[in-house]
Amino acid sequence: MRLLLFNLATDATDPVLGFGSVWIRELAAHCETIDVLTMYRGVVDLPDNVQVYSAGREHGWSKARRLTTFYRHLTRLLSARRYDVCFAHMMPLFAALSGPLLRARGIPLVLWYAHRQETRQLRLGLAMSWRAVTSVATSFPVPTDKLRVVGQGIDTDFYSPPLPKPCAPSVPRPTGDVSQNEGGGGQEPSSDGRPLIIQVARLAAIKHQATTIRAVAGTGAQLAFVGGVQPGYPDDYLRQLEALCAELSQRCRFTGDLPAAGVRDWNRRATIAVNTSPVGLFDKSALESMACALPTVVCNPAFAPALGEHRDLLMIGGPEDAAGLRERLAHLLALPEGERGRIGRALRQGVIREHSLKTLIKRLLSVFETGELPPA
Repeated sequence: MRLLLFNLATDATDPVLGFGSVWIRELAAHCETIDVLTMYRGVVDLPDNVQVYSAGREHGWSKARRLTTFYRHLTRLLSARRYDVCFAHMMPLFAALSGPLLRARGIPLVLWYAHRQETRQLRLGLAMSWRAVTSVATSFPVPTDKLRVVGQGIDTDFYSPPLPKPCAPSVPRPTGDVSQNEGGGGQEPSSDGRPLIIQVARLAAIKHQATTIRAVAGTGAQLAFVGGVQPGYPDDYLRQLEALCAELSQRCRFTGDLPAAGVRDWNRRATIAVNTSPVGLFDKSALESMACALPTVVCNPAFAPALGEHRDLLMIGGPEDAAGLRERLAHLLALPEGERGRIGRALRQGVIREHSLKTLIKRLLSVFETGELPPA
């Protein structure tokens, strides 16, 4: 298969979008060639059968210049190569801009979109697309018979449980620790044996970090927020969270943005993870925590298939349900470590079944080739 791929940012070190490079690498194992046309090019570490072309956002170019550069790359590639399919990953803009040229050459366009926000760009990109794919049905805000649900694509080889503890364990220091990552923004985790509750997410009101602070206060557990402030968000949001922690006498750590290995290490040493993202915002960080065999409390019903028999224990009523979250946390903290481990292992199997990278690639390739999902 010869694949043309549109990607928002192609940068293996990006703390939020770096997973796109992992997807491209996995797709490359099944494709003859992949040409990536991206808005932003950063650190690229991809197989030899992958070439990356950028519209130039990394250079600070204007929108007009990026548009011209996009069309220059696209027309040259379409003239020089023959493609079997084009995959627009979270790029409805590129799908809309390229649609007429792709249709004229008979190249089917498959659009990935996983966000609650409905935009004009999305509608235009969908109109140009042969198929649309998303992680879960509630992550695609426009009703369409073009849609196929393919899962989230978690690298479960990378996001995996910690190795068994040695006989005389020492407390590991996560790679996300401020002493190892300049500008990490967090304090060094204490080694006093208290349970650690984490929430992995960009700091933004839609992620409802305040709910987690209110729920954890008084439990005696440590609390860490893994992730930096959402770009473009008010600068005082972090200060508001810090003030709420102080008001409730809850010691909180804020790590700032971390590389994937740092996020994984926090998941590996935590006792419980929390994700309070609402319906329509299917947050892959919760699946990454589950893949690390970490009991993870959520409020989005879209996670239910991965939770399996533990749904009632790990699901709360909504993103502001601090009382329900406090109850779930208290129950989990009271369980023996072995029982929490059993729950975590079951969650990992749910992620592997529903949302692993290998499962995603299998489904994507089937959609690329036939327009349909593979047989169950």
